[in-house]
Amino acid sequence: MAKTNAIPLDELLDAMTLLRRFEEKIVEVYPQQEMKTPVHLYIGQEAIAAGVCAHLAPTDYLVTTHRSHAHCLAKGAEPERLYAEFYGRVTGCCKGMGGSMHPAFPELGITGTSAIVGGGIPHGVGTALASKLRGDGRVSAVFFGDGASEEGTFHESLNFAALKSLPVLFICENNGYATVSPLAARQPDADVAHRAAGYGIFTEQVDGNDVAAVYESAKRALAHIRRGKGPAFIEAKTYRWKGHVGPEEDWTRGGRPKAELDEWKKRCPIELLLTQLEKSGLDRAEYAAKVARLDAMLDAAIESARSAPMPPVEQMERLLFRQETH
Repeated sequence: MAKTNAIPLDELLDAMTLLRRFEEKIVEVYPQQEMKTPVHLYIGQEAIAAGVCAHLAPTDYLVTTHRSHAHCLAKGAEPERLYAEFYGRVTGCCKGMGGSMHPAFPELGITGTSAIVGGGIPHGVGTALASKLRGDGRVSAVFFGDGASEEGTFHESLNFAALKSLPVLFICENNGYATVSPLAARQPDADVAHRAAGYGIFTEQVDGNDVAAVYESAKRALAHIRRGKGPAFIEAKTYRWKGHVGPEEDWTRGGRPKAELDEWKKRCPIELLLTQLEKSGLDRAEYAAKVARLDAMLDAAIESARSAPMPPVEQMERLLFRQETH
């Protein structure tokens, strides 16, 4: 295993590759129109989910957003159960009733996902409060974007977490856009970390495309939390390659400049790590063979998910509606 200062770079590469190929498979099959749910893809941001979740225990809570696939996978979710959910099949993680934006894996500490911008932040503070009251040692990791930092729940949640010294790690994935609105058009200060620091919270800002930097930052932040020192905040600067929703790149519709996207693609988090590992002996052909094996597994997962049965109507009646009995 290649390591730099005890950083498991090989494992992080494997994790990022899984997250990337999982999403790229969605891009491949989405035009077939069998996957009806809207999809918000994570391509370009893989270093953040991989670097943070590498430190989370199975019992730790994870709260995510409408752009949730990678966080769930990095926490241990099975690809087939996610694909089945996207196809609306009964074998999905929510029995086909949650879709892409609402996955839940309670056994992994993912109790549910809110697609409301900023809506998950107070949920993560709630699980952290429960952990502190129970004294169970569980940490809550809360992922959200730069757009969520402009919501009132962001400030209320950080204030409460700091006041009560809660075991919660806030991770702002600052990709510079809220839908198609650039951060510079919304805020005079592009650094979300400055707002978090104002609450007296342990705060770091990191290159979100450098998985080793994210890994080390998360290590420090979680050590702070697990020592009982209260919440921590990481702002990871990154960039999503696809549009806000769907498999296309939104520069084609004027959502942002193509040149800007092209520049960020030069800083692909996977390619950056591959280049680094080549210096310590990584063989690109061996890596390509590993990707081919991963693709075969994901293709089989998609086919199994697509061929699974649709939920029966009775399931909706049983899970969504309470029938009164007299």
